[in-house]
Amino acid sequence: MQFQLSEEQLMIQQAARDFARQQCLPGVIERDEKQQFPKEQILQLADLGFMGMMVDPAYGGAGLDTVSYVLAMEEISKVDASTSVCMSVNNSLVCYGLQEFGTEQQKQQYLTPLARGKKDNDLYIGAFMLSEPEAGSDATSQRTTAEDKGDYYLLNGTKNWITNGGTASVYLVMAQTDPSKGSRGINCLIVEKNWPGVVVAAKENKMGIRASDTHTVMFNDVKVPKENRIGADGFGFTFAMKTLAGGRIGIAAQALGIASGSLEFSTAYAKTRKAFGTEIMNHQIIAFKLADMATRVDAARLLCLKAAWQKDNGQDYTISSSMAKVFSSETAMWASTEAVQIHGGYGYVKEYHVERLMRDAKITQIYEGTSEVQRIVISRGILK
Repeated sequence: MQFQLSEEQLMIQQAARDFARQQCLPGVIERDEKQQFPKEQILQLADLGFMGMMVDPAYGGAGLDTVSYVLAMEEISKVDASTSVCMSVNNSLVCYGLQEFGTEQQKQQYLTPLARGKKDNDLYIGAFMLSEPEAGSDATSQRTTAEDKGDYYLLNGTKNWITNGGTASVYLVMAQTDPSKGSRGINCLIVEKNWPGVVVAAKENKMGIRASDTHTVMFNDVKVPKENRIGADGFGFTFAMKTLAGGRIGIAAQALGIASGSLEFSTAYAKTRKAFGTEIMNHQIIAFKLADMATRVDAARLLCLKAAWQKDNGQDYTISSSMAKVFSSETAMWASTEAVQIHGGYGYVKEYHVERLMRDAKITQIYEGTSEVQRIVISRGILK
């Protein structure tokens, strides 16, 4: 068993760390307060090849492994989880789904610019649309419909809590074609945002990851060509579940980054803040908090890397990705709360960053499958 990263992986990790500190950290508080989408940062990620990290270079990607992706996600999430979630959705859900299950035409037309993150020198990213007002954890209850009209589908419905909903150029939309078949009647359609009938509602005013754009998107008699269906008729639900299994690795890595950032900010603060005549790192109560944080962060990292390694090696990573997500997200919530406690009153104000990390951490326990859903996946797997 090898625990040493390759030279290429270390280079990716360092590049992501430098990007986070030099390009994301300046202005991150202002972007959070103003809910300002980090377009400049996303375009820079595109230039680094980070918007299609695991995509074959033949389709504009970087051709890297999932371990490298986890390393990059952690480093960026330490500083700016809003930027990292935009990167995660484009990589894990949109590009992965198209590369794995799309036709050659779909890859040429959509995957290539998505992997590059740009088209005609402007931002070009994707969004994944499964959740609805009455279909969150119960993803089989799709009310969005795709009526078969022969050579096209007529798409109608509403999708909620869509990351990249306002800035994406391309949507992967799950919709019910044949309700009598239940989950086997669901299809995944590639929809362009500028098509007639696509309506993007107002941006959600969120507790955390406020700079990422989260929207409700509505479809009113949108004509989707049959060639924009991914896979065979009725493949949509299977497509969503297979894609989300990989997406959980990205969100687990995001949660890991939030936890790891909480530790780094707290360690730096503990070395400089004085109380009772000495730096607070010399007080056992603080030192033990840092020790517990470091231990849980390292455990979360190992779970993330295990899931990534299994994916890279063609093994079943369903259980491991759920384990990584549930443990990393709960570690992020706990570690960020501890970070605020270590900072005391300073932790409660925006200048010291950790209050933002605490707000950002909560969503990692909810999106791309709640902690409760992850426990269902894990328990079913071990009880087979």
